[in-house]
Formats: sequence, C-alpha cells, structure tokens
Amino acid sequence: MNKIVMYFLAALLAFSAVSCVSGKKFKTLQDTSKQFMNERDDFKTQNIGLEMSNKELTAKLASLQKKAETVSDEILKAQSERDKAIDDFNKISIRYNDLQNAHEDLIKGNVKDTQKLLSELQTAQENLQKKEDLLKQLEQNLDAKKASLDELSYQLEKKNARLIELEKILDDQKKIASDLKNKVSEALLGFENNGLTVTMKNGKVYVSLEEKLLFKTASWDIDANGKNALKKLADVLEKNPDIQITIEGHTDNVPYNPGSGQLKDNWDLSVKRATTVVRVLLEGSKIDPKRLTAAGRSEFLPIDSRNASDARQKNRRTEVVLTPDLSALYQLIDKY
Repeated sequence: MNKIVMYFLAALLAFSAVSCVSGKKFKTLQDTSKQFMNERDDFKTQNIGLEMSNKELTAKLASLQKKAETVSDEILKAQSERDKAIDDFNKISIRYNDLQNAHEDLIKGNVKDTQKLLSELQTAQENLQKKEDLLKQLEQNLDAKKASLDELSYQLEKKNARLIELEKILDDQKKIASDLKNKVSEALLGFENNGLTVTMKNGKVYVSLEEKLLFKTASWDIDANGKNALKKLADVLEKNPDIQITIEGHTDNVPYNPGSGQLKDNWDLSVKRATTVVRVLLEGSKIDPKRLTAAGRSEFLPIDSRNASDARQKNRRTEVVLTPDLSALYQLIDKY
C-alpha cells in the first residue's frame, strides 16, 4: 500500500503542475481515492475483527472453565461411588467370612441347613465378584475423568496465556494512543477549542481541524494560522515514527460549484484538501511519506446530519487519524 501512496502523490504533483486535466487522468485520481477509502474501511474492519477475536477468546475461556468445573464434579461423584463400592465390598467380605465359618460349624449338622448356607455362600460370592467388577469400572472411569481434567486444564492454561498476552498488547496500544493524544494536545494547546479538537477512539487519536482553521470556503489553500498548527503537529509525528497517519478531507452536503475551476465536485475538493495537508506536514519535516495516506470522504461521513448551517459548519473539517503500530497484535493472531 505504501507504493500506491507514493504513486498517488506523484500523480497529484503532476496534477497540480498542469492547469487542465484530461478526463482519463481525473478518472484515475478518483479511482485511486476510492481505493484508499476502501483500504481505510478495511483497516476499521480489521480493528473490529480484533476486538471480536478478543471477545471470542474470552467466551472460549469461560466455556473451558465451565467444562473443568463439570469434570471436577464428576470426579467427586465417581470417588463417592468408589468409596461406597469399597464399603459394600468390605461388608460382603465380612458376611462371606461369617457364612464360611458357619458352614464349617454346621458341615456335620443338618444337610438342609448346610445346603441353605452353601446357597447363601454362593450368592455372596457372586455379589462379591459383581462389586469387585464395579469397583474396577469405577476406578477406570475415575482415571479417565482425571485425564480429561488434565487435558482441559492444559487447554485452559494455554487460552489464559494467549488471552493475557493479547490483553497486554491491547493495553500497550491503548497506552501508546493515550500518550500520543497527550503529546498532540500539549503541542496544539493554543489551538484546541479554537477550531481544533483532539480525541481518542477505538485505540486511535483523531485530530479534527475545522474548515475555518485551515481553508476558506470552497478553497484548498491553507492560511498561515492553519500551517502553524500543522507544523506543530508535524513535530510530534516526526518524533513518533511508528504511528501511521491518515488525512481525511470532509465537506458538507452543499454541492460544490467549480465554475471553470479544476475541481468537479465535493469529492475533488475533499481529496484536494487532504493532499494539501499532506504536503504541509511533509514540508521541512523528516516524516517518512510512506506513513501518510490522503483520502477524501466528501459529504458522506458527517458528524452532524442535521440540515442546518451550524451542522454543515461542523461537517466541513479535515481529520488527521493517528494509528499506533499493530504489527505485534497481528503476529500474535497469526501465531495461533
């Protein structure tokens, strides 16, 4: 995407050097602008996807914890059944011994009583064998449950480790964005509430500059006060090389009347203003041009949708969107 930005900047430079632009070149410029808008939307979609991934990991972690609790309950139940079987086995063993002793005492006595005792002894032996078989089965089930619990515990530890790592990266990104916001606010202190606002949203810093601070109506020439604000912003961006910078031009919904000028509509005007800001940020600074993306949003992303003059004034703005480096987060996702 960096090569595309460089090609786009080169095309715009050629565009500004020629007074009249053919329809084919203008179409190319318009297509490129749409492409950048799509890439910007993709970045937003990726950010939403990351947050969803975090929620899914949390849900899976809760599910594993619930399964572990269920297995623990089953182990306790199996242990209780095993203990009962052992107790029954001991009782039957005692009964068996008593019957055997009685049989030896009565072997010389009444044959009928002896046969009865033999029958009871055989029944006791059969019951004893059943209890032994049941005890073995319970012990096997208990071993299987313990193995299942060990596997669940292992998976739970892995999920916990991944979740902790993911949360740490997200916290680091939020801290980077928060620190950057404070630096930008400090650098632009004299401009805030005078046509400039600095906010943080979705882990990104938004520097919004009203039209009155930068441009005259229907113009893309930046006045001295606007250039001063952008130069102060450039100083901060120069010192934070890992921050990606997107400049978005926004207009109101009043159709642009170009007359005989070189721009056709609000799309052209929003793109032209964005590229003008890019040039001011790069002029005399050491900011790598690969970090910058210029995009025109025309009238289609208003912050106030009312059809009123004060709403239209709010919508006529230029936003500098500062995005911390998310490569570590992407690497963690690819790792798993």
